[in-house]
Amino acid sequence: MKTSKTSLAAAMALASGLMPPQASAGLNAEQVSPLSETWYSIKASGNAGAEICIYDEIGGWGISARQFATELKALGDVSQITLRLHSPGGDVFEGMAIYNLLKQHKAHVTVHIDGLAASMGSVIAMAGGTIIMPANAMMMIHKPWGIQGGDADEMRRYAELLDKVEGTLMSAYRDKTGLDDDSLTQMLKDETWMSGAEAVEKGFADQLAEPLQAVASLSSKRLQEFETMPEQLTALLNPQGNSPKPPAPQATPAPQATPQPAPIAETEAQIRARIKQEEQTRRTNIGNLAANFGGTRAEAIASVIAECQNDMSCTIEMAKDKILAHLGKDSTPSGGGHIHADNGNIVGDSVKMALQMRLGHATDGEAKDKQDNPYAHMTLREFARASLIDRGIGIAGMNPLQIVGLAFTHGNSDFGNILMDVAYKSVLMGWDESEETFEQWTKKGSLSDFKVSNRVGIESLPTLREVRPGAEYKHITVADRGEAIALATYGEIFSINRQAIINDDLRILSDMPMAMGRAAKATIGDLVYAVLTSNPEMSDGKALFHADHNNIASGAPTVDNLDKARQKMRTQKSGTRHLNIRPGFVLVPTALEASTLQTIKSVSVKGADINSGIANPVQNFADVIAEPRLDDDSAKKWYLAAPKGRDTIEVAYLNGVEAPFIDQHEGFTSDGVATKVRIDAGVAALDHRGMVQSPGT
Repeated sequence: MKTSKTSLAAAMALASGLMPPQASAGLNAEQVSPLSETWYSIKASGNAGAEICIYDEIGGWGISARQFATELKALGDVSQITLRLHSPGGDVFEGMAIYNLLKQHKAHVTVHIDGLAASMGSVIAMAGGTIIMPANAMMMIHKPWGIQGGDADEMRRYAELLDKVEGTLMSAYRDKTGLDDDSLTQMLKDETWMSGAEAVEKGFADQLAEPLQAVASLSSKRLQEFETMPEQLTALLNPQGNSPKPPAPQATPAPQATPQPAPIAETEAQIRARIKQEEQTRRTNIGNLAANFGGTRAEAIASVIAECQNDMSCTIEMAKDKILAHLGKDSTPSGGGHIHADNGNIVGDSVKMALQMRLGHATDGEAKDKQDNPYAHMTLREFARASLIDRGIGIAGMNPLQIVGLAFTHGNSDFGNILMDVAYKSVLMGWDESEETFEQWTKKGSLSDFKVSNRVGIESLPTLREVRPGAEYKHITVADRGEAIALATYGEIFSINRQAIINDDLRILSDMPMAMGRAAKATIGDLVYAVLTSNPEMSDGKALFHADHNNIASGAPTVDNLDKARQKMRTQKSGTRHLNIRPGFVLVPTALEASTLQTIKSVSVKGADINSGIANPVQNFADVIAEPRLDDDSAKKWYLAAPKGRDTIEVAYLNGVEAPFIDQHEGFTSDGVATKVRIDAGVAALDHRGMVQSPGT
């Protein structure tokens, strides 16, 4: 899903160089060393510091936030980070991840906006404890946008997503500037451009620096998507070779550049070898593009690939553009077409969708796109190959086992994440489709940590006291005694290994994860019925079902015995106040299911003439739930439980998340992806007054 307006395939004019603030007046752009051709760099510097440079689009074909996190961590214990920023923005989720990594780092972050900080570039800048902007630098903020096709419900859901994304952007701006939400909302809506002075005035920057004499130019054609870009930014967007040179400064003499050691000259043989290797790599990478297309499409682009390989000036990016143009030259628009929205990871999303379709996980709307998905008929091994090629990772000469192994272990490959996402969907299907009875009658709760908590039953509140005219209201007093409940973690590990990928064994992504999802819910069911049948001790020192609790009945679930059990629940009190609890469920072993249903569903009393006028007093007074776990304890014992939501037995989940979690570890130690399914839950009886037990005799 493309949620950032600045997810641009921007080609930055990096070779023209960037003039850092310390290389001020008097130096021409061509005197500055060219930047690296990657869109960012991280390097350690002296005095426990580090410098990070981001001079391009965020995300896209560049580095992932995961690799950014890995390299940031590799810096070790640094206390100062200098971030140099010149970016039109990019992928919103990659940008938020980088912002959070910098914001949460213990080092002090100083941000230098060396030219442009637009869209997600401006959000990343907000991570700085100190933000420094030259007078001629620019910052831009705007609302996120994307493209979606579908029915009205899908459009509304997409609009809600954009609103949530906007909320995360506003949070970053608000934390830095202190501006109120109304002001920020209007600025985002207006696509606000700010010079260095304006950014400092509004709180988006802390210090104003002297204007830069040369900055890296941006040659991205998509920058024209910005609707209100100011005219003074034109000089920043034009290549420097076509821009008029700034007048020589009059007052400040040019600082002397530090002498640099002369580079070691290459021999003619070394130059030839290097050029030959670069050309071979270029041809191999272009040839690997064919793996992204299957069947007749691969044949259709063979001539284009050959043409690009023979043209030494054709880069892999140019080859991609030519392939897409060749495939689309004979296409015609069709009415009612579907607009695809994505997060920029086209290959990864397509591979994931193809896998979901093969496993039967795709929705009807998604399945309609199968014919347009070039990966729909590929095997798992071919998916691994495509994932590597998409990231520009060379695989020439590798056998299938090596390719799959590299797909699991390479830092830039998202193959393992794709498999985990698909497996997690299978886990959730197993959880959702599992038929467990405890969900029908227990109370759902939430705990924020693993410490023991005490639940004070709301049934323990006394009646309200009279407040005489002019008298003060008094605080209610609740007993400090409460039932203890605590979370525990339950889980297992299964592996998605290379052998399963080579064998195209889809069961490892469907059957096993679904079984784990069913097992997770069954584990909660075991805990619930273990509490019910074990008759645990409550906080008053007495068992859950105890004569002193007035919640023990007798006999089989006949009309008379059910009515007596109901009376015990109806007459429960809190002090002198009647609680008037009505039964909601009859819990029986499967051995009593048929007879109990007959008793409760019948219009008349068993044995009486249907025309005698004797009505069944317990007809439909509660729902019958038959549970085989109760048979394991006793084929005769049965229970009454209050309606759902009352204080009976609580099932609490960590932060209220009841679905299982899935964690992944990939690498050589696991020869694939080790996937851990876990669930954090706690089960405890809350109050004896919402339940009645009969031993059945």
